[in-house]
Amino acid sequence: MATAEVTKTQTQSTMVQALRSALLEEMERDENVVLLGEDIGPRGGVFLITEGLIDRFGKDRVIDTPLAEAGIIGAAVGMACYGLRPVAEIQFIDFIFPGFDLLVSEAAKMRYRSAGQFACPMVVRSPYGGGVRGGGYHSQSPEAYFVATPGLKVVAPSNPYDAKGLLIASIRDNDPVVFMEPKKIYRAVKNEVPAGTYEIPIGKAAITREGKHVSVITYGAMVHVALEAAEIMQKERVEVEILDLRTLQPYDSEAILETVGKTGHVVVLQEAPRIGGFAGEIAAFIAEEAIGYLEGPIVRVAGWDTPFPYALEKAYMPNAQRVCRAIKKSINF
Repeated sequence: MATAEVTKTQTQSTMVQALRSALLEEMERDENVVLLGEDIGPRGGVFLITEGLIDRFGKDRVIDTPLAEAGIIGAAVGMACYGLRPVAEIQFIDFIFPGFDLLVSEAAKMRYRSAGQFACPMVVRSPYGGGVRGGGYHSQSPEAYFVATPGLKVVAPSNPYDAKGLLIASIRDNDPVVFMEPKKIYRAVKNEVPAGTYEIPIGKAAITREGKHVSVITYGAMVHVALEAAEIMQKERVEVEILDLRTLQPYDSEAILETVGKTGHVVVLQEAPRIGGFAGEIAAFIAEEAIGYLEGPIVRVAGWDTPFPYALEKAYMPNAQRVCRAIKKSINF
């Protein structure tokens, strides 16, 4: 859903460009929006998303921090409680755990424990996932930890258009948001992105591809794996519907029920390890609320229950062939 400020001008943009555009426009609109993180100043961040912003807004609003994730998130909590809207960048989400306590024990609880006297309007941006040969400390997908924390919102866009609109909505939200950016598609995917400001509401999924035989429910970079699988299955006359959740907490339960009711077959796809993963929550929700629609088992496709490997990255990550096997398992039941 776009705001009235959107112009008709659109350009082909990468996710990196779309995210930078969102930060730039929100910083111009609201002087309370500040950025902080490691190397985000003159360096522009490890992926160059904040490139040039320190020249435009100065070092008081684009703050290069020490290599201290607890300090970054803790400072953002304090800023948010006293009127600013900080956007903290964690260079890779694998390094977020030193600041985990500040995020789940302080930021997530602030509104509840203060009986509404304080909000905590902050965003923690971070690249996640594999596909760039980053090895075990630069490739993880820890979304399940944050989805399981009441008080946090969790967002995972799959394309540049959504990334910009969702980041703007996250910055304007009055609660803390963990904004997970699939780094594999930072520059690998382009689509039309408006030059003006627009929001995509948090908590609303989107149908990426219409189909009638089976639903693949997924998010982030895995949307593109699902699209590849759908093209393969089309040759076998199986029409795959793809639901891009976009937001993991709160997730769009109505959209899930609608697609399940339409197809009767479900595959849930995630990059993270299988046990305890977010796909299990979606599968449980469908089993509880839509069992009458199902004509086959709910099948999960996920990473393996091992640390993320370096040499065997391609064998670890879900691919179109695994998704196709899962689709056939459900529809041939």
